[in-house]
Amino acid sequence: MNPLYQKTKLGNLELKNRVVMAPMTRSRSINNIPGDIVATYYEQRAEAGLIITEGTSPSPNGLGYARIPGIFSSEQTNAWKKVTEKVHNKGSRIFVQLMHTGRIGHEKNLPKSAKVLGPSAIMAKGTMWTDSDGMLDHPTPKEMSKEELQSTIAEFVTASKNAIDAGFDGVELHAANGYLLEQFLHPSSNQRTDEYGGSIENRLRFVLEVAVAVSNAIGKEKTGIRLSPYGSFNDLFPFPETHDEYSLLAEKLNEIGILYVHLVDHSSMGAPVVEPKTVKAIRENFKGALILSGGYDSIRANKDIEAGNADLVAFGKPFLANPDLVTRFQKNIPLVNFDETTLYTPGEKGYTDYPFSS
Repeated sequence: MNPLYQKTKLGNLELKNRVVMAPMTRSRSINNIPGDIVATYYEQRAEAGLIITEGTSPSPNGLGYARIPGIFSSEQTNAWKKVTEKVHNKGSRIFVQLMHTGRIGHEKNLPKSAKVLGPSAIMAKGTMWTDSDGMLDHPTPKEMSKEELQSTIAEFVTASKNAIDAGFDGVELHAANGYLLEQFLHPSSNQRTDEYGGSIENRLRFVLEVAVAVSNAIGKEKTGIRLSPYGSFNDLFPFPETHDEYSLLAEKLNEIGILYVHLVDHSSMGAPVVEPKTVKAIRENFKGALILSGGYDSIRANKDIEAGNADLVAFGKPFLANPDLVTRFQKNIPLVNFDETTLYTPGEKGYTDYPFSS
């Protein structure tokens, strides 16, 4: 039997297989509350041993995109209970991905009292969809004050506690793809002159403080993190110190003792390939579980698991149009292509209406 489909353990959790559904923004949460169709969507895909939800904001300030969910209010937390219950009833495990969008946002998408924040007041190139005004340029973020840094850490803690109350098995901190946590890691978006900017150690500080605070609040065995070294999303690109920075970050995360690192390689989408030496260094420096993702098929996934390169493998796009992806892999049933025009549109079309193979 292929190792991809065998039962395994992730910390204290029993997983029915090593297939992970990767986090993917779908913009179906009207008023930033995950409704019944969100619960159906995840229930349909619960063949995965582990589901990691779409990016979910721990703060009103982090709701940068239209119709993404949050988990900072009691209404949002209660709504997520339907999701976790349906997934657990199918024998799968589910983590919520905590994504604060930072400078990748727009005031038009935020609640009235919220602000677009970043490590430094440096605007990201590119545009952002708003339901009210269509595509708009990214604004210049407000540089976060020391007080805002601490209040944001507190928001991550509260959101993590809410996640456990909602029935999630744990949380994944989104420190990838150009969002707030990764913005602190990059010298192009973080030009602070205090202890949170400058050297590699200083740029790591905020991410590590969030990881420590969340681990202390809900348990290190319920805390994971997603990283994308050499990514090119949201105007953040590889820099000369990328290898050294991520090698040290893996070492520091190992000292904290969190459950897993989820390492994503976006080269299948046109980004630079993650340097093999960096993957090797992360694997050597971090002793917890390693999830790999990025352009995988089942054959490559099995090879990497068998070779000891990964403990679990995450699949993103294949899960969009193939809710029974594990069955299709096991029985060599052809995969359905997803409809790109409905990736981020509201409603069931292109979301919960994809067919099962039988």
